[in-house]
Amino acid sequence: MTELRERLIFALDVPTADEARQWIGRLGEAVQFYKIGMELLTSGDYFRVLDELAAAGKRIFVDLKFHDVPATVGHTIKGLSRYPVDFCTIHGQQRAMMQAAAENKGKIRLLAVTVLTSMDAEDLRDQGIQRSPAEQVVQRAQAARDSGCDGVIASGQEAALIRAATADDFLIVCPGIRPAGPAGDDQKRTVDVPTAFTNGAHYIVVGRPIRQAPDPRTEAERIQAQIAAVVGK
Repeated sequence: MTELRERLIFALDVPTADEARQWIGRLGEAVQFYKIGMELLTSGDYFRVLDELAAAGKRIFVDLKFHDVPATVGHTIKGLSRYPVDFCTIHGQQRAMMQAAAENKGKIRLLAVTVLTSMDAEDLRDQGIQRSPAEQVVQRAQAARDSGCDGVIASGQEAALIRAATADDFLIVCPGIRPAGPAGDDQKRTVDVPTAFTNGAHYIVVGRPIRQAPDPRTEAERIQAQIAAVVGK
């Protein structure tokens, strides 16, 4: 049951350690897995919060989306492997960089970012990419798999295509989850909770729908129930 409840990853996107602690206390046992990203990094307390999460028995997803020359990324991932980190993200745009990260990941499960869920076909064209988002995601997922990554970050819209193109144990972690449907925010390729898991997601990342709910813990528990209804059959 604990493992099932770890399928929900809460995005701890706050600027200070005190706010992070408040959210961890507010959500209690409703959330077992936390993503800590770039916003908290600027507080100076990033690794203090990371250690506190580990001490509380929570799983940890470091979402810093590393992207640099292969040697730099490899050394960075090697340094991060000293910490109690479950998942870590790098950008999935260069095989050599992904290979360098994979060679140094230790016990970390390395996730390659395919195409951000805030991007659509027009955004890709602005970058000179003529493929559709789905085509680009699958291509990068296959490259990530071949480079030694453990999985990818991708929209639930593409999860079924990734699952068909990779192995069952290749992790698919889906952000851009909108339980109540599109919210008119900066996320463009969204799905709801049941769709993500039906399409093949292993985990979902949820931030604003929980943080902005009238009762965040109740909303987290509602999402947990939706996950159990699909995955726990």
